[in-house]
Amino acid sequence: MNNVNIKNRRATFDYELLDTYTAGIVLTGTEIKSIRQGKASLVDTFCYFANGELWVKNMHIAEYFYGSYNNHAARRDRKLLLTKKELDKLLRTSRDPGFTIVPVRLFINDKGFAKLVVALAKGKKQYDKRQSLREKDDKRDMARMFKR
Repeated sequence: MNNVNIKNRRATFDYELLDTYTAGIVLTGTEIKSIRQGKASLVDTFCYFANGELWVKNMHIAEYFYGSYNNHAARRDRKLLLTKKELDKLLRTSRDPGFTIVPVRLFINDKGFAKLVVALAKGKKQYDKRQSLREKDDKRDMARMFKR
């Protein structure tokens, strides 16, 4: 099976992830083919609510090479599929100031469906980001010391 695992590395740096949900995505035929080839990116993506539905904006899925005239737009808005209970919980908490919903990981599950892991997140302050970098450097230094 094709194991596609596209991550949004920036999300864990910019945000403190509080709660994660795995959502299905409404895609066209050429989009799923591009994702299976690994030609997608979660850079600068975010989620928003419209008419009680959750949408992902700015997710880049490269046009399918063999797509001809029925190819898709690379950065169109795509609907996310979650249960009503999950949507209600996300809507309630994302309205609070400082909270947002960010896509964290895009993958293909065992059944061959594309899934997007979204997280309820709170923005980090500048000093929190510096702390994250410091911890990362310390871990790297420790790994180097043990290698010798």
